Amino acid sequence: MSDTTFAPSYGPVAIPVRELLPWAIFGGLLLMLAIYFIGAEEGATSLIRGTYVHEFVHDGRHLLGFPCH
Repeated sequence: MSDTTFAPSYGPVAIPVRELLPWAIFGGLLLMLAIYFIGAEEGATSLIRGTYVHEFVHDGRHLLGFPCH
């Protein structure tokens, strides 16, 4: 019988901020774009003509608490 135990000698790997920052900025820009389309894409501030975007995100607007009608 052996008294050998397995003890891994590695831990979590630190991710440098320099590598994480571009992805965080990219994700933040995507989230801001999504909030714009959900919250403000209608009426006078509309970038896309018609009500297609409004109807596509209509339920999301109500879920997030944006008034629309």
